[in-house]
Amino acid sequence: MDLSNPATLVALFLNLILTLFTVKFFAAKLREKQKKNKTKYHPVGGTVFNQLLNFKRLHHYMTDLAGKYRTYRLLSPFRSEVYTSEPDNVEYIPKTNFQNYGKGEYNYSLLKGLLGDGIFAVDGDKWRQQRKVSSYEFSTKVLRDFSTVVFRKNAAKLANIVSDAAKSNKIMDIQDLFMKSTLDSIFKVGFGVELDSVCGSNLEGKEFTAAFDDSSAAILFRYVDIFWKIKRFLNIGSEAKLKKSTKVADNFVYKLIHNKIEQMRNSNDSSMKKEDILSRFLQLNDTDPTYVRDIILNFIIAGKDTTATTLSWFIYMLCKHPDVQEKVAQEVKKATDTKEVKDFSEFAAILSEEALGKMHYLHAALTETL
Repeated sequence: MDLSNPATLVALFLNLILTLFTVKFFAAKLREKQKKNKTKYHPVGGTVFNQLLNFKRLHHYMTDLAGKYRTYRLLSPFRSEVYTSEPDNVEYIPKTNFQNYGKGEYNYSLLKGLLGDGIFAVDGDKWRQQRKVSSYEFSTKVLRDFSTVVFRKNAAKLANIVSDAAKSNKIMDIQDLFMKSTLDSIFKVGFGVELDSVCGSNLEGKEFTAAFDDSSAAILFRYVDIFWKIKRFLNIGSEAKLKKSTKVADNFVYKLIHNKIEQMRNSNDSSMKKEDILSRFLQLNDTDPTYVRDIILNFIIAGKDTTATTLSWFIYMLCKHPDVQEKVAQEVKKATDTKEVKDFSEFAAILSEEALGKMHYLHAALTETL
């Protein structure tokens, strides 16, 4: 190559520039691809072993991670899980594109021990059928009216307990009271039975409540216990406790189902109004008791913890923000035209849909709690 020729030097220079530009272009593309691959995966918040170590304060641990990462991964020896608290993701997964996010075989295997083939454990046709029947039943006026009466009655009972504790300056576990009160309400609406776990007057109901809570805790523990299948096979540890507590809960529920079937069979009034959900399910179908048991227990799970936890957080936040507490109290008084509440049952009775519709600030505070 004749480097003394200016044309050759220009050609060599242009070739070098083109080569450098090409290398730079592909390097930039590679960096961009690597960057995309990095952002594709959410940060690692911890492992299943961190969950196990923090199991007794699991809600606080998960809340701390959600505040730090919003969306993050937890690693385990066999699978990774993604957790999110970002509103857009929460709306997209269970609502906008729910069909893409089934429970899957993994969750079904963990939950089946308590929830059976209920709506929170299954996918596909079983889920759709229960969803369809439940949606229809919950939209009926009879059930709405019946549940409203039940909720008002139990809310008044709870208010009396809280009021007495406040007057005597007594410490109380508000979440425990909410859990018991919501369970009583759900049980009355679901089975048509007075459980009365708030006062503890029903011994069988008290045993069921304890067994149901123990079973729920044991099912939750499966998510952090990689040896649960071995324990189940050997019938030891948490799985032995789960088997025992589930048996107590099942015996109680099956007894209720059997009594309800006999009651309906022996009833001479075929037009008798069926208010509770169990009666309405049995009226619609000649249903397998196991199937009914699964539906009812899933219904209890849906209504008990969700409502009680939301109300507990709501009261906690009101205590932290007394100015908001005062605004809520004043709005309730104004909407109900009440200056002082002397009888909680009477006050609950005047809480009409019209009055509740005027409580915009209360609605906003509850929504923000969620």
